[in-house]
Amino acid sequence: MAFSSRFPILLAAAALLALPGCSRSPEKPNILWITSEDNGPHLGAYGDSYATTPNLDALAAKGMIYRYAWSNYPVCAPARTSIIAGMYPASLGAQHMRSMVPMPPGMKMYPQYLREAGYYATNNRKEDYNLEKPGQVWDESSKNAHWRNRKPGQPFFAIFNITTTHESQIRKRPHTWVHDPAKVRVPAYQPDTEEVRKDWAQYYDKLTEMDAQAGEILHQLEEDGLADDTIVFYYGDHGPGMPRSKRFPYDSGLHVPLIVYIPPKYRDLAPPEWQPGGATDRLVAFVDLAPTVLSLAGIEPPAHMQGKAFLGPYAAPPKDYLFGFRGRMDERYDLMRSVRDERYIYIRNYMPHRPYGQHVAYMFQTPTTQVWFRLWKEGKLKPPKTYFWEPKPYEELYDLKKDPDETVNLAGSPEHRQILERFRKVLDAKILEIRDTGFLPENEIHERSKGRTPYEMAHDDAAYPLERIKAVADLAASRQEGAIPKLLEAMDDSDSAVRYWGATGLLIRGKKAVAQTRKRLLKALEDEAPAVRIVAAEALGRFGTAADARKALDVLLPLADAEKNGAYLAMMALNAIDYMDARARPAKAAIERLPREDPNANRRFSRNVGRIIDKILADLK
Repeated sequence: MAFSSRFPILLAAAALLALPGCSRSPEKPNILWITSEDNGPHLGAYGDSYATTPNLDALAAKGMIYRYAWSNYPVCAPARTSIIAGMYPASLGAQHMRSMVPMPPGMKMYPQYLREAGYYATNNRKEDYNLEKPGQVWDESSKNAHWRNRKPGQPFFAIFNITTTHESQIRKRPHTWVHDPAKVRVPAYQPDTEEVRKDWAQYYDKLTEMDAQAGEILHQLEEDGLADDTIVFYYGDHGPGMPRSKRFPYDSGLHVPLIVYIPPKYRDLAPPEWQPGGATDRLVAFVDLAPTVLSLAGIEPPAHMQGKAFLGPYAAPPKDYLFGFRGRMDERYDLMRSVRDERYIYIRNYMPHRPYGQHVAYMFQTPTTQVWFRLWKEGKLKPPKTYFWEPKPYEELYDLKKDPDETVNLAGSPEHRQILERFRKVLDAKILEIRDTGFLPENEIHERSKGRTPYEMAHDDAAYPLERIKAVADLAASRQEGAIPKLLEAMDDSDSAVRYWGATGLLIRGKKAVAQTRKRLLKALEDEAPAVRIVAAEALGRFGTAADARKALDVLLPLADAEKNGAYLAMMALNAIDYMDARARPAKAAIERLPREDPNANRRFSRNVGRIIDKILADLK
């Protein structure tokens, strides 16, 4: 009789546990994330014999490493945006460094879902998202945030961000080297010089310091008697802070270490391939972290999240591809997209006329960047060490098993044609699936989104005809012969982004194409869309007649005023002026008088305007 009276209660409890948002077990796991900045998988646990990382190696010995983890974006703010939203920033209009856009209505950042489920969620301490926070996200986000501040018995989710390995620290001098610079491995794409070796050796020194800090956090967990109740993640936030790693969507810029430890009591949350001290070839990315942590907490990830859980009851099947993105990096514009599987990486360059190594002021503070650029200018380098400073190919394909430094481009290899075409289709499908906003000039992302979020705008085909725009962008970037008539046709389109890419296609093709289409480019100097005027002016300013260059400056200088036009247009116009080189000299006095910031923009972002002005004036001395 007692059994029959309890049976309905047991059924009801089981039904409740099966509902979305309910935990699978009575006791929810604590979850700890330890993150470090600007470092790839250069740990002993990943087979790097030069590294000294005993604490993380010990964590890996009882946990599991992910061999193929990607950060999606090779720089901090958009990479962290991928994590906090569980979505690709390009779909949110939040891909450009230090941009700031609102989240779409009804969507939350993942800690908000954890807090609703009873978790104490803390962040110590860096946030650096490109998204405005939709209400209170953390219980505490500060240098004092700690699981120790929670209510008794409350499950916690805690992040500790370690900044020791950041780009700024690997070039900080004076420094006493612990790792011998003579024994460092220099990537094939960089020159083998004393400066480069010292930067890489200092990077490894900082990894050792970071490892000790991670060990201290793990020691605190042990001290508090929580190690058996806490799932631990360690990961880096993107590749090393060295040129052609950080900021670039190669494997060298996106590949990060990821170690996960699941205590025995929560082993049912582990995937089938779980093995303590083991490694998995499962492909995972930052966009997957939010749904994964929700799954571990027993919360069904919301449908809008584009990532997929790889642990817990809501784990999805393994994926076949990872995706990488590059947009504006501080003061410089670019548009690169990449895809990898277990063996190959494919990269498409939509701005192939821009060298990889555009002058980003922050990147040029690193000794490696300076000596690398100087040696290239002096003609003292040979391929592949020259590639970083040269215009890009439209497509790149690398075999990461045979060519881990990504220096032998197989895009033109007949033997790899089928692989190339497969990756092309995969990338095209993903761009359309997520409604990638990167095909709009940055100012138009915001102009077209007035009254709603960029995400909502991008899902309105009338406001953002992505397929039509992307088709012209592909034509423009491909340098396809015989494309000029179609590019001219695009310049008469009703959509300004189509016209923008039509003009960009002529700029990409250089002097001969500009001479052939001069009259149409002159007409484009009067286009109603500022971005179209800017591209046409750069084309004429660089490759037209002396009279054309003067007309180009007449168009660009007013648009370069950040106080009148905002930072987006000012940066675009100033970049165009910078690429005019000596032809911009007649405007030197006017450039000196330009405002150096947009008073209505976030200062960390707005300062980019002054950086480009400094570069232009330095070159015109």
